[in-house]
Amino acid sequence: ELTITDDSKDDYQYEEVPADDEFSLQEDDEDLAKALQTIQEQAEDARILALQSVLTSDKSVSEIPEAMDDFFCNFLVRMGMSRTLDCFQTEWYELIQRGVFTAKDIELVPTVYTRNQQLEAENMLLKKDLENYKLAANKAKEAFLKMQKERDFHRMHHKRVGQEKNRLICDIKRLKAHYASYEPVLKQLAEKYQTTLRQKMLTSLERDRVAEQVTDLQVTLQNLESGCGIRIPVTKAGHEYQRKKGSEGPTQKALREARQQKILDAESSSCDPGKNADKKRGKRYPKDSEFPVDTQANPYLVCAKQCTQPLKSGEYELSNIFKVHNLAVSCLTLHPRKNIIVTGSDDHLWKMWALPDGNIIMTGEGHTDQLSGCCFHPSGTQLVTSSGDTTVRIWDFSKHGCVLSLEGHAHAVQDCSWHSCGDFVASASVDNTSKIWDVNSETCRYSMCGHEDSVNSIEFLPFSNTILTSSADKTLSLWDARTGLRVYTFYGHLHSCNYATFNMKGDTIASCDSSGTMKLWDIRKSVPILSIDAGPHPAKQVTFDHSG
Repeated sequence: ELTITDDSKDDYQYEEVPADDEFSLQEDDEDLAKALQTIQEQAEDARILALQSVLTSDKSVSEIPEAMDDFFCNFLVRMGMSRTLDCFQTEWYELIQRGVFTAKDIELVPTVYTRNQQLEAENMLLKKDLENYKLAANKAKEAFLKMQKERDFHRMHHKRVGQEKNRLICDIKRLKAHYASYEPVLKQLAEKYQTTLRQKMLTSLERDRVAEQVTDLQVTLQNLESGCGIRIPVTKAGHEYQRKKGSEGPTQKALREARQQKILDAESSSCDPGKNADKKRGKRYPKDSEFPVDTQANPYLVCAKQCTQPLKSGEYELSNIFKVHNLAVSCLTLHPRKNIIVTGSDDHLWKMWALPDGNIIMTGEGHTDQLSGCCFHPSGTQLVTSSGDTTVRIWDFSKHGCVLSLEGHAHAVQDCSWHSCGDFVASASVDNTSKIWDVNSETCRYSMCGHEDSVNSIEFLPFSNTILTSSADKTLSLWDARTGLRVYTFYGHLHSCNYATFNMKGDTIASCDSSGTMKLWDIRKSVPILSIDAGPHPAKQVTFDHSG
């Protein structure tokens, strides 16, 4: 026996056990033996629970062999034999009550039967799965057949589209070849058309000249028969040049007198409406001017023959620089008789200054946009200017201001030019048109349409009714000022044509474009005879020397 006293004095520290309500001992049973037994029972219960948890986790359902009576009952229930099941249960339990056999005598159903049942159940499940898989396979087969049909349809459609594409390509090639076979014919017809137009123009000019000569001869014969005296009026500037004394023969003198008599008859019959009706039919307004005869001689040709050859490149030297404008200079023209220059600028002003000192003579104010072109009257007493404000203005030096403003263009005016007679002004505009203005009636006689882009320059052939224009559509055109119709078009530039001008004889044209290329054209043959590349910067203007 071990006796534990309260006042034992040892050094061991005991741990205090907390009171547990579930395992608390009764006060009357507080002995050591019962406490040890209770602890052992708790440990055994915990071991059993742990073992059960392990078995449950390894195999949730224990395989216990089925009893024979349960096997038969389950079989009859599964087969639906309810009456047989009732008889079996009644007889089975009677035998057990009589003691014929006990539960221990009843053997268990062999595992083979149980395994067969499990296999049959699995077989049924597999059959159901097989049926489901067959249905899914049939659906997949139908979908596959449908996709095959769609694939065949799209493949056939793709082949049909490819065949149509090939057929269209063949048609396009055939049409291109057909069009290429027509191009030479079209070019030949275009050349014939241009040749016919030139012949028509020359024929009309020749007819007018012959008709004028016939009329002059008739008047001359009438005057020679009547012996009337003839008064010679003063002609306008640019219409006549001085002849040497004694150079006229009898026939030339008679022709000149006949022309003067025709002028006198026209003046005398102006008061008679009946006689003057035919002459007024060709005029749009009573003050309209008549275009001069297109057979006038150019008096400057004599001066051109006397001019020496120009200096070679590199022999020119800069003499003076004059700063007369605040902004860029856009145009320049020379006085026909004096050493005077007029310049136009982007500052909306034109200025006239003398050479070689550069003194400012006159300044013109009135335009509201940059000046694009300027040209002197043949007599040198007036000036015409064109501007980006869509107007063309005529300035009279004696009146120190603008005497006429011509309005009619829809966009900026690019260039302007005087006719040699001084009665007509031509203008070119960005609106793809050119206009011929009558200074006396202050009206637009013709609007010349035909260019497909901006008309950049315009110029009269000296002492003629022919007009030359250059355009941004890469072409040059010749026009008849008396009808406003285009006579011929020159093709050859690859870029926008900026300027074109005649030489002194009127048989050659010089033009330049925005790529810096300059071309010389033979008017009679209508072909370029020389091409000079002065690029890469654009060429704004080109002109001939006085020697031609």
